[in-house]
Amino acid sequence: MKRAVVIGASGQIGRPVVQALARAGWAVTAASRGGGRDAAWDGGVRTVRLDRSDDAALSRVVGDGCDLLVDMVAYDAGHGRQLTGLADRVGSAVVISSVAVYEDGAGRGFDTQGEPDGFPVYPVPVSETQPTVAPGGATYSSRKAALEHELLDSGSALPVTVLRAGAVHGPHSPLPRELYFVQRNLDGRERRVLAYRGESRFHPSSARNIAELVRLAAARPGSRVLNACDGQAPTAAAIGAAVDSVMGARTRTAYLDGPPAGSVGRTPWSVPLPVVFDMSAAERELGYRPVESYAEGLPATVEWLTGELRGRDWRTRFPLLAQAYPDLCDYAAEDAWHTA
Repeated sequence: MKRAVVIGASGQIGRPVVQALARAGWAVTAASRGGGRDAAWDGGVRTVRLDRSDDAALSRVVGDGCDLLVDMVAYDAGHGRQLTGLADRVGSAVVISSVAVYEDGAGRGFDTQGEPDGFPVYPVPVSETQPTVAPGGATYSSRKAALEHELLDSGSALPVTVLRAGAVHGPHSPLPRELYFVQRNLDGRERRVLAYRGESRFHPSSARNIAELVRLAAARPGSRVLNACDGQAPTAAAIGAAVDSVMGARTRTAYLDGPPAGSVGRTPWSVPLPVVFDMSAAERELGYRPVESYAEGLPATVEWLTGELRGRDWRTRFPLLAQAYPDLCDYAAEDAWHTA
């Protein structure tokens, strides 16, 4: 039986990755800071505590060697060097990166979105040959680019598949974008507002679909970069309608022709131009077929999110989301807009 080590196993992506590999016959060591176990995992999954920043601890987890090393939490060039330093004991690796590394050829990308005329004008869809930001250490995007550079351009003998994920969705998310719609339904809000006519498309990535890509890449080791998104990129309006359907909610939506009016109409899916990624390379190289669509994965997300929100302030439960979108549920501003 081949052995796999999964770093960041208790996270949103790590949980289904461990499950997918175990079901495919891998002997999985699930490593995380807390060393926890997911109820869905096979009893044969071994769990260990791991401080990712501790090189010696990671070396001990890898031990005499493993056939596959999967890293959910690698973030920068230092982590890349940490992984390539294990090349003599690891058969191949799969590392999660981000579509945030792409720029549009005019220097615009995820890091410039808040600047005047700073939103990237990407082709539709974006392929893996699209230019990326310069490697660096100042931003999330440049750090992920530096990680990729270290893994793929360092001359390491370690075969690495880099998966560029989009807007990751599914249970256990630290930044659940669906909360915009779920919280409103829980609060009995019958009206909402969407910017850009509700037509925004920001390509989602199901954690289960990413796990399927990991499973496929593990079976076909190589050095490559692949987008890791769902089969389709629904509009913000379609996402809201899908959430309503799962929750049995009846709502009315008003639309702004352009950008949000302050907080009104602003959602975690609201983008002025489409951000859609080409999945044909993954289909061609790995035989990838999504295991679920966005709508098919939504019931599990809504059930989990509803449980997490019960009796709790969303800002306390999801501080990363609150930091990114502090006015996500500004009902007073919405009501004033409706009555203006």
